Amino acid sequence: MSKQALHDELRQAVRKICADYPDEYWRELDRERAYPEEFVNALTQAGYLSVLIPEEYGGSGLGITEASIVLEEINRCGGNSGACHAQMYTMGTLLRHGSEEQKRKYLPKIASGELRLQAFGVTEPNTGSDTTKLRTFAERKGDKYIVNGQKVFISRTEYSDLMILLVRTTPIDQVKKKTEGLSVLLVDLREAVGNGITIRPIRTMMNHATTELFIENLEVPVENLIGEEGKGFRYILDGMNAERILIAAECIGDGRWFIERAVKYANERVVFNRPIGQNQGIQFPIARAHINIEAADRMRFHAAELFDQGEPCGAEANMAKLLASEASWEAANVALQTHGGFGFAEEYDIERKFRETRLYQVAPISTNMILAYVGEHVLGLPRSY
Repeated sequence: MSKQALHDELRQAVRKICADYPDEYWRELDRERAYPEEFVNALTQAGYLSVLIPEEYGGSGLGITEASIVLEEINRCGGNSGACHAQMYTMGTLLRHGSEEQKRKYLPKIASGELRLQAFGVTEPNTGSDTTKLRTFAERKGDKYIVNGQKVFISRTEYSDLMILLVRTTPIDQVKKKTEGLSVLLVDLREAVGNGITIRPIRTMMNHATTELFIENLEVPVENLIGEEGKGFRYILDGMNAERILIAAECIGDGRWFIERAVKYANERVVFNRPIGQNQGIQFPIARAHINIEAADRMRFHAAELFDQGEPCGAEANMAKLLASEASWEAANVALQTHGGFGFAEEYDIERKFRETRLYQVAPISTNMILAYVGEHVLGLPRSY
């Protein structure tokens, strides 16, 4: 089978699953701020959340390109893949840097759905994007780490069995470089919640199941250290390119959903005895949004191709995420404007997706941080922060 045929088949298969979860399903979840348990289970059972896991561990052994197509199609069908995307990029930390024993213990169960790895504990309330200054500290005592600290905007912890947790294991004033002394721990939330971790849900403008974590004397076995102690910052960065590419794909899916809805409404809505799509004031913004989504999609696939080939792709992944998030937000505004007052009505779903796609200019990395990266690392300008 050619790669294009594989991708077409993959799109059709994901769309078939999504057809069982129409707008009404997502609308009700949004209203109740509930987790799409049935949808995530269906995706898991069909094997779409394990596409990046090698076949020897029970996965499909496909690339980031195929994973991005899965997430794109979920959003293009009107869903919200934010409920499950983390399993794809957090799992990479375990896959690339975990021991063989860890991989054999956890990856087959993640692939089968017996375990969920949906939580990624990095951000803290007082450090934000300045990750090297994080204060959550893990002190080794015998065969355990004792962890104390706080995390914020950690999504899906209530619906995950495992969490990738970034901690400091050497005080920052005792390392030569501030990126040293950080370590990655794999936390079993089934045991940790109520025994060192307290979860406080944060209600946000969109249904994203995000939380704040309070960590007090949490015991984590030393055997749950991923990779070497003190090298965790590099391990986390290693997964960032995958994250950027996958988020870009979700934005592409959102953008296409907005454009399709805007085109449909503009063709059907008749005012002054003509479809409103005949008016250049409606037609041209939709056309421009479509052009920008298509351009962003090219960068997404370019970044994904480099990633799958094992080539450096930091610049391309970041640019794909910036272009796609801005294009989807443009498409969202165009769709809302095209629908007029009906765009604000819950039953049209525009306002729900409008809220959802706005997130991606802020998270998981803000637009300005990407511009700073490109300015310094691509263009050679002085570091701006």
